[in-house]
Amino acid sequence: MGDVGCLRQEEAVPRRAKVIAVMPAYNAASTLEATVRDIPKGSVDEIIVVDDVSKDNTVEIARSLGLTVIEHEKNRGYGGNQKTCYDEALKRGADIVIMIHPDYQYDSRLAPYIVGFLEDGICDIILGNRIRTRREALQSGMPMWKYLANRMLTIVENMLTGQNFGEWHTGYRAYTAEVLRTVPYHKNSDDFVFDTQFLVQAVECGFRIGGVPVPVRYMAEASSINFGRSVMYGLRTLEAVVRHFLTRLGILRPVLPRRISRRRRGPDLRLPPR
Repeated sequence: MGDVGCLRQEEAVPRRAKVIAVMPAYNAASTLEATVRDIPKGSVDEIIVVDDVSKDNTVEIARSLGLTVIEHEKNRGYGGNQKTCYDEALKRGADIVIMIHPDYQYDSRLAPYIVGFLEDGICDIILGNRIRTRREALQSGMPMWKYLANRMLTIVENMLTGQNFGEWHTGYRAYTAEVLRTVPYHKNSDDFVFDTQFLVQAVECGFRIGGVPVPVRYMAEASSINFGRSVMYGLRTLEAVVRHFLTRLGILRPVLPRRISRRRRGPDLRLPPR
């Protein structure tokens, strides 16, 4: 499909990997074009929008921008939408898949930097960290209760999994195709806890996970879940990491059939020239 949706005039970014951006969309008509226009030219080979039965004209706008559009016949939820995103990206031969929410909350200008960590074999997964400082997070519009919940959950999750993520709950993520072929994400929830379950599985598989700082915008158009659903999400998140911790202790049986070691580093993981 070529360098789509990247309408800016900068020089194309030289790459060796086939990069596909996926956008799980629901009522993103007012923000989709701005999100796509901010992606630097040449950063991705294709943009796939998976529409989860939007009530606005998200689909029409996506098609007018020349994007690949997949429409769900019924609403499958945030996690269910991601499953379709990754399935389609793998079918189309992606080496790297970057998820960018089409609600313009995350800064899509950072796509080539995020992809670079994967293309150069530094990490297998990159997470966009919204919280560099408390002041910056709150000034960007993050509600105080959400900030506190994010910090407390992230601390607990890092302790129970042995990781040191800046944030567990970001929606700005990039994966190598190997990660997506290995992690059994179809076993996960179709709801928001899908993200945590995926990361726990990736940790269990031994993948190398890193993070980059990402400026964000909180506004009326940006998607978010309400307080009640956030509480349920927090509880399901804790359930996922506690189960992982108990599995490490040998109290619970492993869910994954085998543990995969990823100890390769540097140049031996770099993708070949295209």
